[in-house]
Amino acid sequence: MSDGPRTYIIGAHRYEAEPLAPGLHVVATPIGNLGDITLRALSTLAAADMVLCEDTRTSGKLMERFAIKARLSPYHEHNAREARPHILERLKQGAAIALISDAGMPLVSDPGYRLVKEAAELGIPVTACPGPSAVLTGLALSGLPTDRFLFAGFVPQKQGERKRLFDELAKLKATLIFFESPHRILETLHELAMALPGRSVAVTRELTKLHEEVLRGSVKEVAAALEARAAIKGEITLLVGPPAEEEAASEEDIDAAISETLRQMPASKAASELAKRFNLNRADIYQRILARKENDGA
Repeated sequence: MSDGPRTYIIGAHRYEAEPLAPGLHVVATPIGNLGDITLRALSTLAAADMVLCEDTRTSGKLMERFAIKARLSPYHEHNAREARPHILERLKQGAAIALISDAGMPLVSDPGYRLVKEAAELGIPVTACPGPSAVLTGLALSGLPTDRFLFAGFVPQKQGERKRLFDELAKLKATLIFFESPHRILETLHELAMALPGRSVAVTRELTKLHEEVLRGSVKEVAAALEARAAIKGEITLLVGPPAEEEAASEEDIDAAISETLRQMPASKAASELAKRFNLNRADIYQRILARKENDGA
C-alpha cells in the first residue's frame, strides 16, 4: 500500500482512516446491500496493512464502492494451510491485518477459524468488527422463537447425512438455522416434513437484496409455494421452529412417516426408528406396520 493517507469515501465525502492497532481484525461485510457496511469496518479496511479475503474479485467490488485502496490477499479453504504461516509471521512482526469473507461475518461457514485460533495461541491480538449476518437477519425476519437457536451450517448434500443430522436435532428445543442451495431446498423441505413433523419454518431468500423474500408457514405450505414456481433462485437461509411442547404427532404425520421410512429400511428397523422419533411404543408401531402390509396385500 501507499505510505500516504489511508482513506475511504462515502458519497461525495472522503474520510481519513484512523490508525489501526497491530493484530488480526475480523471484519463483517454486507450480505447483499452495501449500505449495511459499518463506519468502523470502512476505517478498518482502509487502514489495514493487508485484507485477507475469500475472492479478491468479490471483495474488490466492495473496496471500489468506497474507494478503499486495500492490499487484497486471497485466504480460502484451498490455500489456507500454505498461507497461514506467512500471515502469522507478519502478525508477529506487528502488522495490522483484516480478515473478511465474501459476505457476512467471517468464520461462519467459511475459512478463518484456524487462523484466529493460532493467532490467539501466539498471543497476537484478535479483535472483531461486527456487522451483517445472514444467520441473525434470517432469525429476526422468521417469526420463529429467538430466545434459543442453533446454527447448523450448510445442510449436507447426501441424503443419509441429512437424515442423521435431522434425527440428531429432532429433540432440541430451539430454532434451527441452516444455509441451503436453491437447487436442493425442495428436497430438504420434504425430508424435514418426515424427520421433524409439525414444525413451522421460514425460507428467507436474498436477504437485504432487491428481491428479498421470506416465506413462513408449515413445511408443507412453504414447499407447495416453492413448487409452484418455475425456478428457485438466490441464497437461502432456512429456519425451522422448535418442537411444540408436549404436542403428539397426528395420525396423518405418523402414517406419512411410516410410508417414507418403509421405502428406506425393513419393517423391524423402521419400527425402532419411528418409535424413537415419535416417542411411541415400538411394539405398537410394529403392529401398525404389519397391519398396513396385510391391508396392502389384501
